[in-house]
Amino acid sequence: MANAQKTPVKAVFDVSSSNEDLHETVVRHIGLMAKAYPDSEFELVAYGGAYAMLVDGISTVKSGISEITKMDNVSVVVCQVALEKHGKNKSDLIPGVGSVPDGIYELLLRQQEGWGYIKEMK
Repeated sequence: MANAQKTPVKAVFDVSSSNEDLHETVVRHIGLMAKAYPDSEFELVAYGGAYAMLVDGISTVKSGISEITKMDNVSVVVCQVALEKHGKNKSDLIPGVGSVPDGIYELLLRQQEGWGYIKEMK
């Protein structure tokens, strides 16, 4: 990345789809960006059908999620409302994943704080 940008950024990734291919894509995007820009911050916010990508035992991207949650500049959170709707709780999450009371509100807060917004969709 000889021409990589030097200015640190903060970016929040919005994932609401249950599409497993999309889950793989967002994990790849965040992992690559976090490595390329270690002074930047990245957050994945999952809600709606995307809750499953962060639940231990049903996630198809558990290993990728486990890798990115170990990175100092990445946080991964899931909407508590979505978890409760599907009969899950914090103890069901992949280790390293956090929760927020409301995923959409979290996205709004991050944008209000000046974070860039990326909607991942397929």
